[in-house]
This record gives sequence, C-alpha cells and structure tokens, in this order.
Amino acid sequence: MDAKMVTTALELSGYEIVENVGVVRGIVVRSRSIVGNFFGGLQTLVGGNITIYTNMCEKARKDAYKIMCSQAEGNKANAIVGMRYDATEVMRGVTEVLCYGTAVVVRKKEG
Repeated sequence: MDAKMVTTALELSGYEIVENVGVVRGIVVRSRSIVGNFFGGLQTLVGGNITIYTNMCEKARKDAYKIMCSQAEGNKANAIVGMRYDATEVMRGVTEVLCYGTAVVVRKKEG
C-alpha cells in the first residue's frame, strides 16, 4: 500500500470513502537481547539518545505497519484512515507494538 494512502486523519484529502472495510492491525512482540541490553546500558552512561533501543523500536513499528497494510490489502482496501500506534510491555523486557486503523476503499474526488 502506498504510504500516501495511510493517514492518522479520519479522511484522506482529495478522496471520498466509498466503503468501510473494517479495523486492521499489525502486532509485533519484541524482546531486548543480552547484547542490546549491554550496549544500551553503556549508552545510558554517556547520556543522550540510546540508539540501539531507538533502532529496535523503529523496526518494530515498521514491521507492525507493514503487517497492518498487508491485512488491509488482503481485505481489498486501498487506504487506511485513523492509523495509530500503541505499545504495551507484556513482561519485563518484552514489548508488544500495535499499529491499527480503519481499512477503507476510496476513490478520487471529481472536480
């Protein structure tokens, strides 16, 4: 799905929603590795952005987003509105990342 067809807004500018396909979601559960914890711990001593965790979180979000888009396409949607992210710590060191929205069919507005 083209990234221009996914929005956090409730409508897609220049398009009209012709069908509501339903809620779609992508879920990824990730844990920190021992190596990641070690280097993350070292970075906390220096301060600033802890890049090893930033990269891990960004990858989890991208993976959840891709799963959500695939689910929407599999349900014949061509857009997603109201897209959001959520994260929950399932247990110490294990986090669920959820990406969800409403899959819709849109068509370009005339005029």
